[in-house]
Amino acid sequence: MARICIVDDKDVMRDSLTDILRGLGHEVQAFADPHVALGDAALSACDVIVSDLKMPSMDGIEFLKTLRGRGSETPFVLMTAYASIATAVEAMKQGAFDYIQKPFEADSIALVIERAAAVRKLRGENEVLRASLEGIEQYGELIGDSRAMRGVRAQIEKVAQSQATVLVQGESGTGKELVARAVHAASHRANNPMLCVNCAALSPSLLESELFGHERGAFTGADRMRKGRFELSDGGTLLLDEISEVSMPVQAKLLRVLQEREFERVGSSVTMKADVRVIATTNRDLSDWVSRRRFREDLFFRISVLPVTLPPLRDRREDIPPLANHFLKRIIAREGREPVQLTTRAVSMLENYHWPGNVRELQNICERAAVLCNGDKIDSNMIEPWLMTPDVRLETLSRPLRPGHLMADMERALIEQTLVKFNGHREKTAKSLGIGVRTLGMKLKRWREEAAAQAQNQRLAG
Repeated sequence: MARICIVDDKDVMRDSLTDILRGLGHEVQAFADPHVALGDAALSACDVIVSDLKMPSMDGIEFLKTLRGRGSETPFVLMTAYASIATAVEAMKQGAFDYIQKPFEADSIALVIERAAAVRKLRGENEVLRASLEGIEQYGELIGDSRAMRGVRAQIEKVAQSQATVLVQGESGTGKELVARAVHAASHRANNPMLCVNCAALSPSLLESELFGHERGAFTGADRMRKGRFELSDGGTLLLDEISEVSMPVQAKLLRVLQEREFERVGSSVTMKADVRVIATTNRDLSDWVSRRRFREDLFFRISVLPVTLPPLRDRREDIPPLANHFLKRIIAREGREPVQLTTRAVSMLENYHWPGNVRELQNICERAAVLCNGDKIDSNMIEPWLMTPDVRLETLSRPLRPGHLMADMERALIEQTLVKFNGHREKTAKSLGIGVRTLGMKLKRWREEAAAQAQNQRLAG
């Protein structure tokens, strides 16, 4: 079934064509005036537009030009009793899908509509594929045979068979999006699209448009209609990454979609349906967010029907060696270089590190080591400068300040403790401290270089 818009000033033709197409199972919206059609939100939601050529207020070619000028790519079929080569050429130049000469047989228009709707569907699938590829996770597979990871995989198998909303919780970098994709892949929706929206990266107005789409002219810069992620992922799964960062007004609209399965594009009054399974992720304690009135209690209960909690990497240290080997193999394959291996001392160092950035931090360190390694071995001295090793200076923040502490030491202790609080997230750390991300990066780089020089001096002295 396709959604068809018919524009024809002649009542008999318009009503006849409407009956034919509805009889074929299509959803039809008919207009007698192209100006009225252009002002109706239903036009932007249809799959195929069928228009007469000769109309008093605006002819079919001008109507088509106006649509294409607005950015509409909806297949356009022109009907005319005055067919000529010149008319056909002009229609195709303006982007018409096809034209059909009156009078026509019902089978003829049905075939043209079927072909046009198929093109529309293909374009939509391509759009979904592009959007889906934007969100592909960089970790690789869910790797690890620790008791914690076996429990996570068992949870995934159970929740995947349900249609209920899933809430994946865990620190930054633990692989929450990877779990969400595993749930989708094991579900009955696996053959349908899975799209992702990073809620923390968008302002409230942009997030609303990204989720629900918008009509042309809905706000400054909206020069064309745009479908939202709910509409594009119909029949599939939508991942709402870092849902704790969604503003209260958008939370209210999310609650309605989850409860009623319907929404409106920004700037539209047309209600649309969406069969979408939502998976949300967060690195925060949402129950605490609710108590602080920063997250709606009703939305919290709606999204946390099936909770899955990911353990931090420090709580599954036995998974570190297989994870590191996986990252190294993938990186050397990508770079086209000879295989490299971690020495026993390097593995031991990784296993004993506290991993504030979790799996993402491990991946970054493995990539850096694989690229910079000159031989076929990665030893501990190579990776040690890149680890944020906690020391006694961190403890000074929890004790009363006493004379004798250097300002530089206090600054470093404060920065390191804030990094731990935000799980190694530099942007959040810098914002909390009131400094720039670049300034924070320069300080961390200097401390790593100092630590590397100190370690080198100690080795030479030994």
